[in-house]
Amino acid sequence: MDSRICVVVLSCLFGLTCADPVKYVDCGSATGKVTMVDINPCASQPCQLHKGQDYSVNVTFSSGVMSTTSTAVVHGIIAGVPIPFPIPVGDGCKSGIQCPIQKQQMYHYQTTLPVRSEYPAIKLVVEWELRDDDKKDLFCIKFPVQIV
Repeated sequence: MDSRICVVVLSCLFGLTCADPVKYVDCGSATGKVTMVDINPCASQPCQLHKGQDYSVNVTFSSGVMSTTSTAVVHGIIAGVPIPFPIPVGDGCKSGIQCPIQKQQMYHYQTTLPVRSEYPAIKLVVEWELRDDDKKDLFCIKFPVQIV
């Protein structure tokens, strides 16, 4: 078997995603540039998020500035109204990013998105920001989800 095929098959078997990266819209990344967004598991788009489950969110981005801190701010946009969406760790420096953040470096922000059982079954847009020292967005992305 070709070694490349073997790697893909083994990656799938070990629970890594074989799905396409999540389609997102940049909503004003002021000081960085997103190159990929991945939510696991997310078999189709919009991602169906099941109540009571946790999802892995991975955002690959490059920074255009230096920053000693990074803070995640997440909202669910329902009927145009942003509603805070709590996440377990808001500190990006504890979410896969080695701080201080350096200019022109690539980073892999990784965190968990818990979907509480008390959330309503609804389609919405998630807005995810990671802010620098000056509260400017290292990245700001929006992607549709459906809570089921």
